[in-house]
Amino acid sequence: MYHIKEMPETINKVLSRGVEQILPSKKGLADLMRKRKIRLYLGIDPTSPDIHLGHTIPLRKLREFQDLGHEVILLFGTFTAQIGDPSARTEKRKALTSAQITKNMATYRKQASKILDFKKAKIKYNGDWLANLSFEDLAELASHFTVPQLLERDMFQERVKKGKEIWISEFLYPLMQGYDSVAMNVDLEIGATDQTFNMLVGRKLQKIYNNKEKFVLTTPLLLGLDGRKMSKTYGNTVNLTDPPNEMYGKLMSLKDELITEYFKLCTDLPIKEIRELAGEAKKDPMGVKKRLAHEITKMYHGEKKATEAQREFERVVQKREQPKRIPLIQPKDITIRYGSLPTVFDITKAADPEMSTSAVTRLINQGGVEIDNVRYTEPRKEVKLDKDRIVRIGKRGYKKIKAIKKGKE
Repeated sequence: MYHIKEMPETINKVLSRGVEQILPSKKGLADLMRKRKIRLYLGIDPTSPDIHLGHTIPLRKLREFQDLGHEVILLFGTFTAQIGDPSARTEKRKALTSAQITKNMATYRKQASKILDFKKAKIKYNGDWLANLSFEDLAELASHFTVPQLLERDMFQERVKKGKEIWISEFLYPLMQGYDSVAMNVDLEIGATDQTFNMLVGRKLQKIYNNKEKFVLTTPLLLGLDGRKMSKTYGNTVNLTDPPNEMYGKLMSLKDELITEYFKLCTDLPIKEIRELAGEAKKDPMGVKKRLAHEITKMYHGEKKATEAQREFERVVQKREQPKRIPLIQPKDITIRYGSLPTVFDITKAADPEMSTSAVTRLINQGGVEIDNVRYTEPRKEVKLDKDRIVRIGKRGYKKIKAIKKGKE
């Protein structure tokens, strides 16, 4: 049901907190929301199996509109993921196969259900309409834009300066995303700031094909734990699939200067309280970061699990005790890349398969890996598995490697 009686103050809050920009105007969108129920959507290309905290910012905004009774759609880019979004990319994104996309989004609904109510929200797939477009349709779409308009994008300008290639498929990507708005006939699209250009293409196409005003609402980009762009490649993401201890521990590695931003964008705490916590963080960053880690872990795993995760962190990291339960890795799970014995790299990769090759190498070089309390900084250093080994990755990631039984080398 659309709760029109809840209007001015509630609408202003939804259109203010965690919002970077509203186009063409905040007032215009607020007026429309007061008049009637609107249809809006958020699109996600399934380029990875995990939804991370960066995705939750527009997802949580979508939920706020849902709570006001509006019609919300979560769109999975089953077609656009095969092309690869060039936004904020200095080189062409690797295109995914249909099989990879299906595998990646296998648990997307389950992950997103931690935020959205799917009794009311709809899920759609843009392959349902984009795969059916003909060359004639594509030519018609492309006729509304010029090459200079597409080249205006920052990352394309950067590539031109550096003499890097720009692929035709990358030019077509915003047209495809833009056509999603036409196919679903929406009033509003939500997305992070790096999607502004693509969303404005959709605004123009919606006006041309459906003679309808479409609004664009952008949310801030959440930086990764280390202050760089949040990316699996950098190993700096917090995923909704992370177990409670993992989620809490990752958040405790957050750079101190990002604490306030994470409170604002990733929690529901009142702004006044966040300001007070920002002041406290200058004196006691560890204590305030614990509050942040507990708050976010609680949102996705519940109060009990968050409290247990905090106690485990204090025991393992602050008191340097081993965890009560240490996951076991069998020798057969270790891929030996060089020589006949596993290396520190091989063991670390087996202990944390989600880490990229570059992230594993970087972690070892920086002294972030210990085996039986011995720190290793050479990725190719061989390790004998003549007995059970305890591997410590970072400050909190413990794994036990079983010894290779004699005669099974």
